[in-house]
Amino acid sequence: MKTVPSIISATPLAEPPDGVEHEEGAEPTEPSETRSFLIHEAQHGQRLDRALAALVPEFSRSYLQQLIEAGAVAVQNRVATKAAATVRAGEIGSIELRPTPQSQAFKPERLPISVVHEDEHLRIIDKPAGLVVHPAPGHWSGTLLNGLLALDPRAMLLPRAGIVHRLDRDTSGLMVVARTRAAMDALVALIAAREVKRQYLALAHRSWQGAAARHVDAAIGRDPRNRLRMAVVDLERHSGKPARTLIEALDSNDQGCTVRCTLETGRTHQIRVHMASIGHPLVGDTLYGGTAAAGLARQALHAFRLAFAHPVTGAPMEFLSTPPPDLVQAMQAWGLDYNRA
Repeated sequence: MKTVPSIISATPLAEPPDGVEHEEGAEPTEPSETRSFLIHEAQHGQRLDRALAALVPEFSRSYLQQLIEAGAVAVQNRVATKAAATVRAGEIGSIELRPTPQSQAFKPERLPISVVHEDEHLRIIDKPAGLVVHPAPGHWSGTLLNGLLALDPRAMLLPRAGIVHRLDRDTSGLMVVARTRAAMDALVALIAAREVKRQYLALAHRSWQGAAARHVDAAIGRDPRNRLRMAVVDLERHSGKPARTLIEALDSNDQGCTVRCTLETGRTHQIRVHMASIGHPLVGDTLYGGTAAAGLARQALHAFRLAFAHPVTGAPMEFLSTPPPDLVQAMQAWGLDYNRA
């Protein structure tokens, strides 16, 4: 089904619909926007709130649920008041939206983005350390998403501007970004099927002991003692998800070690948590037991290899990224190599 632009009109409204709370920072006098939407095949059979989250990505799903409950959403010319209502491909509707900090963050900003590869379906980005991927509280601007919107106006038509996976703010390296909805759906499926190869270079504390290669198979969930962190958890006692990382030692001495990490799953902070769990927290990763050392204050992690089959053509693709100067200098300061097989 053909994608159509979603905005049809914007009309001032003194207040949001009854019962709808302003998201933090929103001004009550800001105008609302009436936006139309079309349910595509990709949303067929989904809950209404989930479909809207994909079609109107600059607003949170919880905020969209509030609008649905307040009667601000219509489907097929009928007011929809149940977020769990099932939608069907071809249905049309409208929604009244009020600007929030989250939605206003979806603005183009010209940023120096390093593009390693580009075709009509996707881009490969080499993200520098310090760049936040998605707008979030405290980072409503200057993110990779803002830069992508300036790089390609068509990105506004895609959920999250085509971003299908992320790197932590202080992690550098390669990311794939979709440029079309078909490519985005296919990339998400490839990642879910573990068919996207992602490898990282890390500098960690303490001398490496034991076998050169180690498989860490340990579930990850919210740390029950600190909700701001992730942790290895016992799934019989705490919520979490299975997580697997192959860790290979590249070089080691009395000060620390360089390792290559291959993700077999993609959990939040997975490498950082798994490395800490085996006694090798990353240099600079103070959240998980590391400390600033060798002149490096940020976590010593770089996504150096990305390989997958092109989501449209099927052609094999592989990209490599040289570690940034600060990480190379830190490894050299400790007399460690990162090129060993």
